[in-house]
Amino acid sequence: MSASSAAVPDPTPPDLEKATAEERVRWAADTFGDRLVMTTSFGIQSAVMLHLATRVVPDIPVVFIDTGYLFAETYRFAQELTDRLKLNLKVYNASMSVTRLEALYGKLWEAEAGTKELENYKDITKREPMDRAVRELRIAAWLAGNRRSQSSTRANIPAVERQRKITKIYPIIDWDNRRVHRYLTEHQLPYHPLFEQGYVSVGDWHSTKKLEPGMTEEDTRGGAAKRECGLHEPGGRGDFSI
Repeated sequence: MSASSAAVPDPTPPDLEKATAEERVRWAADTFGDRLVMTTSFGIQSAVMLHLATRVVPDIPVVFIDTGYLFAETYRFAQELTDRLKLNLKVYNASMSVTRLEALYGKLWEAEAGTKELENYKDITKREPMDRAVRELRIAAWLAGNRRSQSSTRANIPAVERQRKITKIYPIIDWDNRRVHRYLTEHQLPYHPLFEQGYVSVGDWHSTKKLEPGMTEEDTRGGAAKRECGLHEPGGRGDFSI
């Protein structure tokens, strides 16, 4: 990765929407140097972005926010991909254990979308650890695997956007499930193991369901309002405001 990263530019090339996924990754690496990271949840199709990005930038820091509520299969999948792709993995956990969190505040994740309780859950388990990663790794930009076809909340996001002081780049923003499947097949990459059990999206175990007849992908994560984990929406606790 380029080391020319003292100044943090904010250019958004007008043609980036028409660029390939690889070109978007290369632009991000050339623009932000060693202040570029990528994030992963080790979800159903995470192998795509991990493989694609590390082919262009092999040593890119990969930030994994571990809420403490992930499926056992997710942890094993994370280890498998870390070993296989030789990831430069950076794991960030909440500042308190799951046991302490529930003892002090109860099961915040049971709250309805938009409530103070659910936002507090996102703050503690996701936003605060990401803020810490931003400070410690001096992050100026990050790659994420968001796609417009995943949910209504992501349908109109651009290939590059700003969240306060962080530039976010979505290399596969315009890919659909067919294109994702083709990439996984071509490179002999695995889906998350729960895919074979009917899961099309995987997050915390308490808020993830199998896809049943009549459901959309959004429904498997509690609907559009609950699908967003907190890292891709405005929140509290600094919200990446280095």
